[in-house]
Amino acid sequence: MEGAAAIRHRTVEANGISMHVAEAGGEGAPATVLFLHGFPELWYSWRHQMEHLAARGFRCVAPDLRGYGGTTAPPEIDSYTAFHVVGDVVALLDALGLAKVLVVGHDWGALIAWYLCLFRPERVTALVNTSVAFMRSFLMCAGAGAVKPTDLFRRTYGPTYYVCRFQEPGVAEEEFCPAHARYLMRRILSNNFTAGVNEKPEGEESPPLPAWLTEADLDYFVAAFEKTGFTGAINYYRNIDRNWELMAPWADAKVQVPTTFVVGDGDLTYHYDGIQDYLHKGGFKADVPLLEDVVVIPGAGHFIQQEKAEEVSDIIHNFVAKFTPQPN
Repeated sequence: MEGAAAIRHRTVEANGISMHVAEAGGEGAPATVLFLHGFPELWYSWRHQMEHLAARGFRCVAPDLRGYGGTTAPPEIDSYTAFHVVGDVVALLDALGLAKVLVVGHDWGALIAWYLCLFRPERVTALVNTSVAFMRSFLMCAGAGAVKPTDLFRRTYGPTYYVCRFQEPGVAEEEFCPAHARYLMRRILSNNFTAGVNEKPEGEESPPLPAWLTEADLDYFVAAFEKTGFTGAINYYRNIDRNWELMAPWADAKVQVPTTFVVGDGDLTYHYDGIQDYLHKGGFKADVPLLEDVVVIPGAGHFIQQEKAEEVSDIIHNFVAKFTPQPN
């Protein structure tokens, strides 16, 4: 990747696991940005933003989350709850001596960021979340008529929807296996989650890569998943209902952190039933009172920080700069 020499790598022991962490920018920078990636990704998804912000004086920290890349992947399914992953993040901040950070999340990383802001808001100066909004009914058991997330997905999209198919241990792994990593990563990144990822790899022609993704980029993702497989990543989905139940004490909690939200108008998450009304007609603002902006990027799909790298980098910088000490 361009600017790769600026990226440093190390392993940090945190919360009982070893975490691979990519860093850019000086450790003495006045503010640190923590990047949290989604499925099925790595720290590498933030390469453009790390370069952009490091060049503007920020320290950037991007771990491979639990179960991904160079970070430990515990074998137990119930080791991938939101509490485990937020615990990893807080322990990582402690290990790096960071009392408070600016947070940027995408997809599952956005979910973890929402949870982090609920659990430990004093550790977050401001938040830029992308793709996945604060969806209370999905995040936690709230109200007498609450429906488990997997039941809701099954009812809305049918049993073949990828979230539903991921629930049975071993079943998804028949398709999402290391030997299929190249096909799967090419297809998932190319279709931007504008359609499901429920196609079998056998006998399908590989789609061309989008202009924003090079063969070298694809190789980086593929090498990681050929080594680790996808089970750790899929285990996050196997804890959706468990998270929902454990989050009952936060059923009426609000996110009390300054926030900007960014989504592509072609992202599957922007077309969930009722989501656009929620985002634009006051519901989102009620749940996130310090919400400053909802930015919808035309023509963008799910992997927005890669697809619209410069635009997203500018949005992040312009927002977090407001919370950064300026030199006299």
